[in-house]
Amino acid sequence: MSQPINLNKARKARDRAARRAQADENALRFGRSKAEKEAARKSAAQAKATLDAHKRET
Repeated sequence: MSQPINLNKARKARDRAARRAQADENALRFGRSKAEKEAARKSAAQAKATLDAHKRET
């Protein structure tokens, strides 16, 4: 005879695996590398500096 299984544990394990798969898919779709984040931060800082340099004193 085979061993009985706990259906609650099986359901939770299945749901956990589905959530993990969804998280991995989202990480690939929306995640950015450290280099990309750093480049975006530098670009924003440069744009802010350029804008501040063109402001007039009132």
